[in-house]
Amino acid sequence: MCKDRQLLNYLHPNLMEAGCDEAGRGPLAGPVFAAAVILPKDFHHPLLNDSKQMSEKSRDLLRPIIEAEAIAWAVEEVSAEEIDSINILNASIAGMQRAIKKLSTRPDFLLIDGNRFKPFDGFPYQCIVKGDAKFSSIAAASVLAKTYRDEYMRKLAVEYPQYGWERNMGYPTKEHIAAIIEHGYTEHHRKSFHLKQLEPTLF
Repeated sequence: MCKDRQLLNYLHPNLMEAGCDEAGRGPLAGPVFAAAVILPKDFHHPLLNDSKQMSEKSRDLLRPIIEAEAIAWAVEEVSAEEIDSINILNASIAGMQRAIKKLSTRPDFLLIDGNRFKPFDGFPYQCIVKGDAKFSSIAAASVLAKTYRDEYMRKLAVEYPQYGWERNMGYPTKEHIAAIIEHGYTEHHRKSFHLKQLEPTLF
């Protein structure tokens, strides 16, 4: 079993595994993005790690490499409106399921980052806490989900410059909270995600 920075290339050597992860569970604005990636068993890159532990430059460098070398990959998003409707946990699971369904090659087994998932389309799976720091395929999925979401938020920031989304990516920074208090919510904000200091802006 190949290791790099404690990353394992597979759980089952004889199965084609897809690693699944999401990005954007905690922000006040924007979709959650989810990715599924099937990597070759011998995939190796020294920069690959949990995307949260990587620099933006490293993530951007790795994204095209992952896309070029993966057996299959897919990225899906779940809107703020849907997050409000079904809650962020269900939205994260739905995003991963949609990404899996979109893969051009059907995997034999799913490696899911975290501790919650729902049976889906007959796929056997295993939830792995902090899996993005343990398995290459989950780490690769985390990189794709994170880079696609950041790219999306930068585009939204052009339309809504007052919120600083190109810097905070929709997370509840002081800058973002101050902007909501001054300018109110947009259609891209998650109405079910509000802090006590934002309650007056809801009415």
